[in-house]
Amino acid sequence: MSDALTHGLLRRHRDFRLLWLGETANKFGSAVTGLAMPLIAVATLHASTFQVSLLSAAGWLPWLIIGLPVGVWVDRMRSRPIMLAATAASLLTLAGVPIAAHAGLLTMTQLIVVALATGAAGVFFQTAYTAYLPTLLEPADRAEGNAKLHGSASAAGIVGLGSGGLIAQLAGPVNGLLANTCTFLLSLWCTGRIRHREPVRERGDGPRRSLRKEVGEGLRLVAGDVWFRTFTLFGASANLALTGYQSILVVFLIREVGLESGAVGVLVAVASTGGIVGAMLARRVAARMGTARAMLFFEFVLPLLTLLIPLTTDGAGLLLYVLGGFGVSAGVVAGNIIKSTFQQRYCPPDLLGRLSASSAVLNFGSIPVGALLGGLLGTELGLRPAMWLMTAAVPLAALILWFSPVRRCRDLPDEQMPTSGPADGPEPVRRPVAQAC
Repeated sequence: MSDALTHGLLRRHRDFRLLWLGETANKFGSAVTGLAMPLIAVATLHASTFQVSLLSAAGWLPWLIIGLPVGVWVDRMRSRPIMLAATAASLLTLAGVPIAAHAGLLTMTQLIVVALATGAAGVFFQTAYTAYLPTLLEPADRAEGNAKLHGSASAAGIVGLGSGGLIAQLAGPVNGLLANTCTFLLSLWCTGRIRHREPVRERGDGPRRSLRKEVGEGLRLVAGDVWFRTFTLFGASANLALTGYQSILVVFLIREVGLESGAVGVLVAVASTGGIVGAMLARRVAARMGTARAMLFFEFVLPLLTLLIPLTTDGAGLLLYVLGGFGVSAGVVAGNIIKSTFQQRYCPPDLLGRLSASSAVLNFGSIPVGALLGGLLGTELGLRPAMWLMTAAVPLAALILWFSPVRRCRDLPDEQMPTSGPADGPEPVRRPVAQAC
């Protein structure tokens, strides 16, 4: 495909443009929420360090509870209606927080319940979205599509963090959630106007298999293929470390460094610009170095900068956080683009929902563990020692990639994973690593 066509995906593909706009609006609202919720807990409800970490954990706990069956349900149904229902549920749930706060009824219990509910909606949305995107784009467009979506998500997150911090400083943290009303409505409108309709999911001539068997297929898919297994184990370890320090970051910056609420949003937004840079560089670096080597660079080398974060102090010392946050943001976003493009190309389309859910249960299921661990360490050891331990674990998690077939290859496999068809479902063929490379 020519450069002119490749760079014109947003112009020439109406449905992708709507999906891109809706997802960008969704990520903006989510970024505001991600900052506003802990700020409400700290500034309005005077929550403890552990309570703030519990709030972070609650948003990801649904992946452990419902992640596996959701993957099967998504593979059985069309994805777009699921995305619409999940977005509407998040909108209605979050709208209750400012209403309760203005009535003087808001409690930590309600915040945690809201985090659980929106987290459950997020499980449905993310799983359906992952399965929907490859049906919308041709294979040649998926790398660019992933780059644009991840890049715009990072940009929206940056603006959302900065806006959330500014709103918190000017009007109070609770009012930061009001931004979600417009952003989720815009997301609903855009997704609803997409014309593309997926074909009816074909499950073969026999009767529909049980939920347990189809969940088992997804787990065997992840466990039985060396590439899926490696990326899932790495994702789980990296997310545990990342969430461990991020769950106490707002408390650290306010109580240890001495920043105001608005300054926290601006500082985190500046550091998050690394995500935009990572999205811009992902395809170029992968083309020059190879996709496997680029994964190691983005997920191992750049995250070493996270070790600067615990050194953060007020004044000029804030630059240490900016550098550390920039490095990890760039690495995570670029690595996600490469991995997403690989999975969409390598996994059979009718298994994408189960692959997404099965790997996400481990990837995202470690997040509440990391959040609680960060809160416990921050309570028992102090905020700065806890930050040291959790940020050091970020580059250490990438050793899983280093000691895997990724290190022995220039590029990740290009061809689709072959499957063989036993009576109760497809199972990956275990190919020699050398052939995959």
